[in-house]
Amino acid sequence: MTQDPGSDDNRAGVEETPPAGPSSKASSHWLGLPPIVLRVGTLFAGLVLWILLGVGEVFHPSLFPPPWDVGATLLSMMADGELFRHIAVSLSRVFLGFAFATLIAIPLGIAMGLSNRVFLFVEPLVEFLRPVPPLALVPLAVVWFGIGWTSKVFLIFYGCFFAIVINTVAGMKAVESVHVRAAQALGASRWQILMHVILRSAVPDIVVGLRLAIGLAFLLIVGAELIAASEGLGWLIWDARFHFMGDRILVGMIAIGVVGFLLNRLLQMVETHLLRWRSAEADEGRVAGLN
Repeated sequence: MTQDPGSDDNRAGVEETPPAGPSSKASSHWLGLPPIVLRVGTLFAGLVLWILLGVGEVFHPSLFPPPWDVGATLLSMMADGELFRHIAVSLSRVFLGFAFATLIAIPLGIAMGLSNRVFLFVEPLVEFLRPVPPLALVPLAVVWFGIGWTSKVFLIFYGCFFAIVINTVAGMKAVESVHVRAAQALGASRWQILMHVILRSAVPDIVVGLRLAIGLAFLLIVGAELIAASEGLGWLIWDARFHFMGDRILVGMIAIGVVGFLLNRLLQMVETHLLRWRSAEADEGRVAGLN
């Protein structure tokens, strides 16, 4: 029996869009704002709250200084170069730990995704070590590597490694088998299938792992620089803590937040560049649908 294309059966999966009520109009109003307005609005609201707390002297200035005190300290530390020196030291440690984790975790994750034997061999060790907090390894890091740069880089490496390897494996496992079979049917070699089908599909998950790892690296830098450090943003925060210098603590926190935000934006730009083929495929799909 032939069904009419416009029958209810053929349209069973299509739901009617409910009429827009007051809440829908409000959502449309907010969604209609430029993204930059929403982002700046959040920061502005936080700054206003901070100013009100400072004017009202809700907290003692040494514990939670007002923004004008923090701003003065920030400008002073920028003028004499102290802040930039701490940023450079912390960035160097973060970059080394992150780079070593990336160079080891991505190839290992690819191998675990391609070979079930490698996965079964490595996965128990990964899942055993992953719940162990990196800061719990501080005593061992000092015993193994001393109190120099190596112990600090190791802690950052350890924290970044698992986020990258787990997301890489997830990306490899999520590749559609139909895509692999289609490439095989077209005569693609194993290397071509790996590079142009499997890795291409896994890139989004790998980039997510990298973004998570860079965030973890900045979480760990404070703890890592507890190990006999005399420079770095983490050391700056901890040293200021012992002297009850809340303004320097907040300057260190702001610096970590700004640097971490900029690095995350950089990774987002890399992701957009690597995945530009997705938008091209989506455009082709829309054109095909219209035709």
